[in-house]
Amino acid sequence: MARFLKRRETLLFLIIALMVAGFATRAAGFASPDNLGRIFNDTAILIILALAQMVVILTKAIDLSVAANLAFTGMAIAMVNAAFPAVPLPVLVLAAIAIGAALGAINGFLVWRLEIPPIVVTLGTLTIYRGMAFVLSGGAWVNAHQMTPTFLDVPRSVVLGLPVLSWCAIAVVVFIAALLRYSPFGRAAYAAGGNPVAAVYAGINVGRTRYLAFVLSGALAGLSSYLWVSRYAVAYVDIANGFELDSVAACVIGGVAIAGGVGTVVGTVLGALFLGVIKNALPVIGISPFTQMAISGSVIILAVLFNARRERTRGRIILRDRAAAPRSQELAA
Repeated sequence: MARFLKRRETLLFLIIALMVAGFATRAAGFASPDNLGRIFNDTAILIILALAQMVVILTKAIDLSVAANLAFTGMAIAMVNAAFPAVPLPVLVLAAIAIGAALGAINGFLVWRLEIPPIVVTLGTLTIYRGMAFVLSGGAWVNAHQMTPTFLDVPRSVVLGLPVLSWCAIAVVVFIAALLRYSPFGRAAYAAGGNPVAAVYAGINVGRTRYLAFVLSGALAGLSSYLWVSRYAVAYVDIANGFELDSVAACVIGGVAIAGGVGTVVGTVLGALFLGVIKNALPVIGISPFTQMAISGSVIILAVLFNARRERTRGRIILRDRAAAPRSQELAA
């Protein structure tokens, strides 16, 4: 039981539960099932982007262009829907995923083949993809009256008590959890981030693994682009501005190590929900947007410090065990 309570995911879940209970004392109905369902639905896109970011971070990389990818892809499919309303929705969704994956592949290629640091590559493509969205649209918006009802209504449709948007997030969570746990790619991603040198000796192509992680991240950003545009019924250049940092924050809060190789899907989802609860609760209790930013930033710093302390403690334990092993062997001899 004590070991269970020490787990990062358990502590984070308890913190979220205490936050919800505390906010409920200030805002009636905050802890109601309907409101909690709305919070999950509001956080669904962040959950998908955070999982995309997690996959990349596990390989000892980072994708700062994930929100810019969403912006460009969302603008592209919104413009196609407005110009060609007869195009079926499944085709548009698949096109969004394909465009996002292609943009992610560009990041992965530059990191893998040209060996440019991931943070440099994705900082550059962040600006490029935002610029591409502006060039594509000419700075114009695509509004709700230009999009078809089917395009807008599907993610909002309620199935078994939850909107389709929430079910999409749940499906992505299950998919990523299964991918990381049972597929060769999942094992390679953890190995590539945990110890790249040992991974190479084990026959893992670290560069290719990072490339595939960027492609997957881009594909999830593409899916998120449709969900974002349809949910908010608008497409413009600056949609999802700042969400790349929120996705990194959700990973860090959820226990994903920025150095790579450590992290869980459950922790990442809880990290996103933690941010979702804060963003939904603070305006309700009258906290200004600037104070909200300060609180979110403080939480990120505390999470990083907590992660660093945990890694140092784990490192000391490993060194202690390694030092004790030869002595144990001598005594046994």
